[in-house]
Amino acid sequence: QVQLVESGGGLVQAGGSLRLSCAASETIRSINVMGWYRQAPGKQRELVATITTVGNTNYADSVEGRFTISRDNAKNMVYLQMNSLKPEDTAVYYCHLRLIYTTINYWGQGTQVTVSS
Repeated sequence: QVQLVESGGGLVQAGGSLRLSCAASETIRSINVMGWYRQAPGKQRELVATITTVGNTNYADSVEGRFTISRDNAKNMVYLQMNSLKPEDTAVYYCHLRLIYTTINYWGQGTQVTVSS
């Protein structure tokens, strides 16, 4: 059972930056996609960004150009650099891991990001 632990959330003013980190408890040897999702109060969880084992990325339109996802396979880490933050980015951000060609996926516990206006 892989555990994902997020860190780096907090309170920031609009226009500011935060960097989220997610650590996997073990090396993932299967081809996989890691990503970040978020859920604001009263809303459904939504995709923020994903990155494959080889570094192919995908972003939600709402964060394109402001957020950057990256990963360090040697350290079992994935990151989300968030710049030019807006109040509408306020949400709990979840780390996600999906093993390609399977239905196996894991979620972290989430980290709160609050952007004040």
